[in-house]
Amino acid sequence: MLPSLITRLPGILFLLGPVFSLGLQANEADRPNILWLTSEDNGPYLGCYGDPYAITPHLDRLAEDGILYTNAFATSPVCAPARFTLATGVYANSTGTEHMRSKHPLPDNLRFLSSYLRDAGYYCTNNYKEDYNIARKPADAWDESSRDATYRNRSPDQPFFHVQNFMTSHESRLHRGTVPEWHDPANATLPPHHPDLPEIRETWAVYYDYITRMDAEIGAMLARLEEDGLAENTIVFYFSDHGGAVPGSKRFLFESGLRVPLIIRFPEKWGHLAPAAPGSQTERLVSFVDFPPTVLSLAKAAIPDHMQGQAFAGEFEKEPRNYAFANRGRMDERDDRSRTVRDKRFRYTRNWMPFRPWGQHIEFLWRAPATEAWHRRFLAGETSPAQSQFFASPKPGEELYDCLVDPHNVHNLVNDPAHQATAAHMRGVLNEWITYTRDAGLLQEADMIRRARKTGHTIYELVRFPDYPVDKLLEAANLASAATGADLPDILRLAGHPDPAVRYWAASALISLEAGGADARDLLLQLLDDVSPSVKLAAAEALYRRGERELIVPVYEEGLKDPSETVRIQAASSLEMTAPEFAKAFVDLVRESLAGRGRRDYDARAWRHFLRRFSSSN
Repeated sequence: MLPSLITRLPGILFLLGPVFSLGLQANEADRPNILWLTSEDNGPYLGCYGDPYAITPHLDRLAEDGILYTNAFATSPVCAPARFTLATGVYANSTGTEHMRSKHPLPDNLRFLSSYLRDAGYYCTNNYKEDYNIARKPADAWDESSRDATYRNRSPDQPFFHVQNFMTSHESRLHRGTVPEWHDPANATLPPHHPDLPEIRETWAVYYDYITRMDAEIGAMLARLEEDGLAENTIVFYFSDHGGAVPGSKRFLFESGLRVPLIIRFPEKWGHLAPAAPGSQTERLVSFVDFPPTVLSLAKAAIPDHMQGQAFAGEFEKEPRNYAFANRGRMDERDDRSRTVRDKRFRYTRNWMPFRPWGQHIEFLWRAPATEAWHRRFLAGETSPAQSQFFASPKPGEELYDCLVDPHNVHNLVNDPAHQATAAHMRGVLNEWITYTRDAGLLQEADMIRRARKTGHTIYELVRFPDYPVDKLLEAANLASAATGADLPDILRLAGHPDPAVRYWAASALISLEAGGADARDLLLQLLDDVSPSVKLAAAEALYRRGERELIVPVYEEGLKDPSETVRIQAASSLEMTAPEFAKAFVDLVRESLAGRGRRDYDARAWRHFLRRFSSSN
C-alpha cells in the first residue's frame, strides 16, 4: 500500500521541487550541513514512537538511522511563540512575545540563530514559514527565505543551514470535514478526556491521515538530499513546532500540547558530534530553547551569552538538563496565562487565571467539528469528569501530573498527600525560572505595550531594569492562582502597590476568592477608579461575583471602547463569565463597535461570539 500511497499524495513534488541529482558534491569544509525538517501541530504520533495507529515509514526509517528523543518539549503549545524561541534561543515570556501574533520589536543584540551561522560562513535558507511573533525579523536572518528558498544556491563547498517547514498536519486541516482515507475511525484510540463521538473519531483518523501525508513529504525531502549527494555530510533534525492539533492539545500546557517528536540523524562522518549511537533512543530532556545553542555547537560556532538554553550535542555539549519549562499567554482572542515545568516524570503547572476555563471559546479552535461536538456533549451534561474538566470553571490554580502513568494529564495530584513534597519542589523550581527569565508575562499585555512605548525601550530591556518588580509580581500572581481566606491581608497589601501590574493580580485574586467582607469590597471599589483599565476590569469582575451590578456597568462600557485591543478582549471575556441578563445590556455597544473592525481582528472574533450568545434574537 505504501509505495502507491506516496504517488497518490498531491502536491509533494510541487512543494519540494523535482527529486533529481544536480551533481552537487558533498561539502568539503570542516563543518557539517544542518537540515531542520519541521512539521506543524503534531505530537509523537509516529510508528517509531510505538504508535500502532500511525503509518509513518519514512520517519520510522529516519529513527532507525538516528537518535530518537522521548522527552523533547516545545516552550509554548502554539506555533509563533515556539518558533520565536527556536529562532533566538530565548524564552518567549522573557521578551514579551508569548502572546499569539504579538508584534513587539527586539533589541539589536537579540539576533537569530541563522544570523550567527551566517557569520560563521553558513548559507542559511528558510522555506518558507516565518511567523516569529515579533515586529520584524533581523535584517541579516537569512540568505533566502521564501517558497523557493533552497540550499542549492550556496557557493561551492559552503556549509548550509536549511529549514524546511511542512504545513500538512496543521490544525486547519481538521476544519474541512475531510473523509479519512487510510485510518479507520473505529480503530482510533481516544484519550480519556475525549468523549466517544463520531466527530471525534473521524477527526483522529483524518489527523493521522495528514501525518501520513507529511511523512511522505519528509521522505521526498530526504530523497532529494540523497540525490544531491549531501546526505553523508548533513545532520538532519526532524521535529514538530509543538504538540498535537486535536482539540484540547494545541494551546494548552498538557503533554499533548508540548511533547514533540525529535529525531536527529548524524551521518558517519559527523558521528563524533552525536550524543548517542545511531538507532538509539534517549530519555534526555531537551527543550526548544536548547536547539539554537546545539546547532551552534555542531557548527563549532560561539554560543552567545544571552541564549537561555544549553547544547545537547556537538563541541560544546552541556550536562543534561533536569527540567523543561514552557509558557502560555494570550491565544488569539482569549487571555489565559500559565507556566509549567516538566522533569522526567512529573509535570507541574501554575495557572494564574483559574477563573477562566481552559476551554474558552476561540474562533479558530471551534471551527473543528470535534470541538463543537465535545462542547455540545458537555453542555448536555453527558460527559465524564475527565471529559468535563476542559470546559469547567474554575480550573485548578495548580496542577501536578505523573506523566509516566497519566500521559493524558487527567488526574491532578497537587492536593494528594502522597505528592506534597514533589509539588513543593516543582513549585519552587518554577518560581526560580520565572524570576530568572524576568517574566514579562506577569504584565498585562496592554500595560506591557504602554510601558515599552513610554520608556522607548523594548520589552526585553525594560523587564531587565532593576526597578522591574518581578518578585512582587510573582507573589501577587501566585496569590491570584490559589488564594485562600488566610491570604486576604497579603492581597489587600499588594492591592496598594504603586505598580498597576501588581494591583491587577491582587484584584484578580479577589475574582476567585469571593470572601473578604467589607474590606475586600471597599478595596475593589477603590480599584474601579484605577489608572489601569486592566485593573478596573478585574475589580469589576470581582465585584460582579459579589453581587454588584450598577457600579461596574461604566467600567465594562469603557473597556469595550478602550484604544487597546487587548483591553477590549479582556472586557468581552469577562462579560462572557456573567449571567445572560447582565451581559445582554452590552449587546448594542458590542454590535456598534464590531461594525468598525476587520473580520480577522481578535476583538472582533470575541465580539462575534458574544453576540451569538447574548443578542436578543437568540
